[in-house]
Amino acid sequence: MSEALLLAAVLALLPVTALLTVGAQHPGRALVLRGMLGAVASLAYALLGAADVALTEALVGTLLATVLYAVALRSSMVVRLEVAAGQPLTPERETVLRHWLEQAHLRLDLQPGGVPEQPDRHGSLDDDGSRLVLTSATLLRTLQGLEGARRWQEVGGRVALSEQHR
Repeated sequence: MSEALLLAAVLALLPVTALLTVGAQHPGRALVLRGMLGAVASLAYALLGAADVALTEALVGTLLATVLYAVALRSSMVVRLEVAAGQPLTPERETVLRHWLEQAHLRLDLQPGGVPEQPDRHGSLDDDGSRLVLTSATLLRTLQGLEGARRWQEVGGRVALSEQHR
């Protein structure tokens, strides 16, 4: 395979990988595709004879950016809800809630009640764990548009926006 043909194939992969990265729905897939985009760019620079730029792209543009993005993704894709002390969430409701949040690529973190309001909480489960009170109207709209909202209602769950965030 000639060097020009190999370079053309690698350069053709750049826009394809970039479009796949931008169009990825799942954040984890976008992360993997971002790493692939950096690797393809590094290979293209190496084939063009710019070894220093290729090494910089591989280390900074691919490795460091991917690691930092993974850390940010891990810490930001979680919904923290306060659960009232003495009123645990039933296993069925917890399962339904977890599956519902997974539809939006979110994880559930249940935090015990009785601790002073923490700024990183996204809401609470009131009553007997059947009333989900969210602090973000955007999160509420997003969740209500998912199939899990119907299932949550089927198990007796309700959703509301916190009074102080209306």
